[in-house]
Amino acid sequence: MVKYILKRIFYAIITILAIATITFSLMKALPGDPFHNEKMKPELRQALLQKYGLDLPVSQQYFKYMNNLIHGDLGLSYKYVNRPVSQVIKTSFPKSFALGWRAMAYSSVFGVLFGVIAALKHQKVPDYIIILISIIGISVPSIVMGPLLAYYFGVNLGWLPVTVTGSQVSMILPAFTLGLGTLAFVARLMRSTTLEVLSQDYIQTAKSKGLSTTKIVWKHVIRNAIMPVISVLGPSFAAIITGSIVIENVFAVSGLGGYFVSTITDQDYSMTMGITLFYAVLIILSILLVDIAYGLVDPRLKITKGGE
Repeated sequence: MVKYILKRIFYAIITILAIATITFSLMKALPGDPFHNEKMKPELRQALLQKYGLDLPVSQQYFKYMNNLIHGDLGLSYKYVNRPVSQVIKTSFPKSFALGWRAMAYSSVFGVLFGVIAALKHQKVPDYIIILISIIGISVPSIVMGPLLAYYFGVNLGWLPVTVTGSQVSMILPAFTLGLGTLAFVARLMRSTTLEVLSQDYIQTAKSKGLSTTKIVWKHVIRNAIMPVISVLGPSFAAIITGSIVIENVFAVSGLGGYFVSTITDQDYSMTMGITLFYAVLIILSILLVDIAYGLVDPRLKITKGGE
């Protein structure tokens, strides 16, 4: 198990370095530079380019950036003067995380619950309703769903605030909007796996022994049907965190997403690359943790001597 984990960590590091290289190349492919302004004096522009090392050849900029990255330095922001990228991430990400974990919590719990109910009520009214909700959740993007929910529940009915003010109630709309797609996906996956488990012989044997439906579902069905769901929860959580960029702008959440959008338009290379790498690490780490948890939850899975 230790060898398997170390191998995955090695692959993760290689992936992060590759993402850093690709992001750097894409940033340098953009026309112009962060200080390209006709109103700025040439002397000031040149001084700024020298300060941030943008006057160096691209190859030297790359090796300098990678060297700083290896030492944990994401650089300084070009837009926010003298502010390290790591500091911006440290102060703004907790707000994005607070939104993300709420969205993930409700989408996971209700996704599993709806999936089990749909399977138990197969081809009945509850099943059709849950399928409809799943189709809507998967088909309608958050950039469309967010404003619709904000207008209907916030502006029209006045039930919920449309901007995040720090209270728990103000987090309901953005968290629901952010997690709706994951809820729909988890519900559909859980429904399919539950139907498959319900058709197994050992379920019929449990019924013939007189076990109640509740015991069968809790002890046999959910435990086996939830395994594929566990494998997607980690990447789903990372996707929710990274997908909060749109939701943060819709509901005025002052999280990391707002910085990410503005830094791209302002060509703040260091900030864009730093946030991209931060999100990449989240995704890679979540996949690694899910792989380990998957092996621990399912005793049938064993790590081979070769570490595969």
